[in-house]
Amino acid sequence: MQKKIKTVETLLDALPFIREFYGKTIVIKYGGAAQIDEKLKESFAIDITMLYMVGIKPIIVHGGGKRITEILNALNVKTEFKDGIRVTTKESIKIAEMVLSGEINKEIVNMLNQHGAKAIGINGKDMSFMKAKSLMGYTGKITSVNGVFINKLVLENLIPVIAPIAAGESATHPGYNINADTAASEIAASLKAKKVIFLTDTPGVLDKEKNLISSLTKEEIENLKKDGTIAGGMIPKVEAALDAVEKGVEKAHIIDGRIEHSILLELLTSEGIGTEIKN
Repeated sequence: MQKKIKTVETLLDALPFIREFYGKTIVIKYGGAAQIDEKLKESFAIDITMLYMVGIKPIIVHGGGKRITEILNALNVKTEFKDGIRVTTKESIKIAEMVLSGEINKEIVNMLNQHGAKAIGINGKDMSFMKAKSLMGYTGKITSVNGVFINKLVLENLIPVIAPIAAGESATHPGYNINADTAASEIAASLKAKKVIFLTDTPGVLDKEKNLISSLTKEEIENLKKDGTIAGGMIPKVEAALDAVEKGVEKAHIIDGRIEHSILLELLTSEGIGTEIKN
């Protein structure tokens, strides 16, 4: 009986948060261990399906960098990173799209549908809803996102699962590989989402003593970048989070995707987890 009472108390504790987020759009950047570990993949699918079932509107933007690197290495294609972002070449853009749109995207869509959600996989070339120009070779900088198109899918009670490939400048252009954190930020901004959540392989942003920093402002972020506390792959995540809130997203969070049900812990509990980026 005590166990049953505890279960009811947990559900009641979540009720205010379900009420707050009901009907609201939450953009989730899905990557890292949560996208590779079988147990964490199952946990992620359950979290998203639960949000969907209680009337919250999740949108998934996924990465796939580790798998892209694995395929490139197998094909002896050189890969290079700059400030945590892959420098995509003409040779590797087609491989990136194949992995992101053909393999990973469909795996996520199938996983969600099998749990009872209604998910649909797309990339920026569909309806040309996400366009870009060159940032470094065939790594792109987003120039526009058609939030109306994405919102139409949401209004049809679908969960858009978005591979971060953007349309190029012409019909013959192979398109651009977009950093998934940046894509999630721009998509969230185009929808004026309630929140954007970035799943990572760390507890959040850590200080030099490896302690979690629970919240950050723009000024604090700049100082931590200057002294090297924020470096490497955390740079695009923090910059994407900050950019989102500056463009109208209510809150951005960087959380540990290695924790089972991390999304539910962040959204439906009073404590939350990870680092919150504030405007």
